[in-house]
Amino acid sequence: MLDLAVLGLDVGKFKIAAALLHNGKKRDKVFSNDVDGYAEVLSWLKQHRVSKVHACLESTGGYSEALATVLFDDGHIVSIVNPTRVKAFGKTEMVRTKTDKVDAGLIARFCQLHEPSPWSPLPLKVRQIQALSRRLDSLIDMRAQEQNRLEAPDNVAPVKISLRESIAWLDEQIKEIERQLQQLIKDDPDFRNKRDLLLSIDGIGKRTADRILGEMPNIAEFRNAKAVAAYVGLSPREWQSGTLRGRTRISKMGNSRIRKALYWPAISAMKYNATIRCFAERLLAAGKSSMLVIVAVMRKLICLAYAVVRSGRPFISVQTA
Repeated sequence: MLDLAVLGLDVGKFKIAAALLHNGKKRDKVFSNDVDGYAEVLSWLKQHRVSKVHACLESTGGYSEALATVLFDDGHIVSIVNPTRVKAFGKTEMVRTKTDKVDAGLIARFCQLHEPSPWSPLPLKVRQIQALSRRLDSLIDMRAQEQNRLEAPDNVAPVKISLRESIAWLDEQIKEIERQLQQLIKDDPDFRNKRDLLLSIDGIGKRTADRILGEMPNIAEFRNAKAVAAYVGLSPREWQSGTLRGRTRISKMGNSRIRKALYWPAISAMKYNATIRCFAERLLAAGKSSMLVIVAVMRKLICLAYAVVRSGRPFISVQTA
């Protein structure tokens, strides 16, 4: 158990609930989730003579990472944990009340007992690529929604005009974000080389390669392909209790953005990548369902991505997998 002061942080869109465990005492406070609030958190720690703290936050994307970066830059140990772990810990404590204050205390006790691994922010270039890639995803989703609305049979003329204007604006934004993203990668020899390696895999195009680079910039540093599949949430999850055995499914406890990005490339690879096609045909011949085969191909693709980046050698398709 940690002797170091522990700070549990429940981060919301507008507010941050903090619980400080220090010298056998617990202190609570609420801050705004903005630059001024982050400065107040640091000041509050100094007021209580805490020079170094192990801060713990749940992974809530942009809401938590900005504060985590500020704490890291100030010299504190920071951990960002999967909310599922904290929820499971709460069940062991039989916590029945759910408020921001209670959640912050729960996160602090989880950190004190389990000592989660330290986190460090990604380099600026990686954060820029990730942000642009995620923005591109959002714009593409919005365009698809507007296109679906435009195709609705009951639209009146003014609505159609508005929708066409919206789609045209989104097309311009998508084009501009893609330009900025490509320029960032082009200007960095390491990222450019990694993308070229990813593009050597039939089925992975520029957008998919960019998403992998943005979400898994250090993919080559994973210990093995199984760890990569687990990070993406494509590892099998078995269910068995006594004589009862449920269907094996993927865990989905991982990066959903990459799983989403791999779906259509998997379908493309089953057609154009000889190695993947042979692999998929064997699974289908064994009686596996179409969806299970697609998921298996998604896993195969991310493992191939790991292999080419780690080895530094482009993918060469063969007839047997």
